[in-house]
Amino acid sequence: MLDLQRLRALHAVSVHGTVGAAATALGYTPSAVSQQIAKLERETRTVLLEREGRGVRLTAEARQLADTARELMTIVERAETELEERRGRPAGPLAIAAFASAARGLLPGVLAELAREHPALDARLTEVDPHLSVGLVAKGAVDLVVAHDWDIAPLPAPAGVEQAVIGDDLCDLLVPEGHPFAGRDAVRREELGGERWICQPPGRVCHDWLVRTLRAAGHEPDIVHQADENPTLVALVAAGLGVALIPRLGRGPLPAGVVEVPLDPMPVRRLYALWRTGAARRPAIAETVRALRAHWPAVSAHARD
Repeated sequence: MLDLQRLRALHAVSVHGTVGAAATALGYTPSAVSQQIAKLERETRTVLLEREGRGVRLTAEARQLADTARELMTIVERAETELEERRGRPAGPLAIAAFASAARGLLPGVLAELAREHPALDARLTEVDPHLSVGLVAKGAVDLVVAHDWDIAPLPAPAGVEQAVIGDDLCDLLVPEGHPFAGRDAVRREELGGERWICQPPGRVCHDWLVRTLRAAGHEPDIVHQADENPTLVALVAAGLGVALIPRLGRGPLPAGVVEVPLDPMPVRRLYALWRTGAARRPAIAETVRALRAHWPAVSAHARD
């Protein structure tokens, strides 16, 4: 008999690409994941992972076995959903993935409420970029995702994945004190040409939105500094090194030397909760989505404070 936990470890490596990333997603150490796969290799008398540079590559046999593992996990998920539905209360493990500012600004309060109200529910959070998280929920690597899109870049929901709107997160232009835009009631997008921009790296949703928006207004963006974290972007603006477009969620209070200016029209990113259709009846999913939507009004109102 093949051990389900070992199959789960192999599936995680196939989804996340590395042993280390799989271990983070599963809440294990890399050594534990490697041991699980080594035992699976002995059980199946098959080589499953091959060294490739500093990483590993799944063999053809491993990819086939990982596909089977996904099917088995779907069956197990269905059984767990039916049991949880019969009990009528959230219970069991719930793997949640969320992008950075939602993990910082929204999830702490939601997770605290779930832990307080539903002690039988074991909700665990992993910070994941929206570009990756939707694929993870579709593949069964996580149970629920908090992701976002922008007004000009809608979020695609794969087949077999359902979604619910959590709320809208507004974004502001941040400029150094003394900048010509400081003190303005609003700035139109057509006026943004010639600015030195501070933003996230290419491939991130915020970066792509900025480039597409400025080009649509007839400007080629001059991106002078790039960083992953919003606090770093704000610090660079405070130092007078450029301007940035940053959402309010998880931003925190602005430091001295930084001025918030509304854009016209104001950029909006919409937050979603996504989960697999097969898990839609789980009380844990329904209760988590309810808590996310219930916490959003207070979080979004506080985000600008």
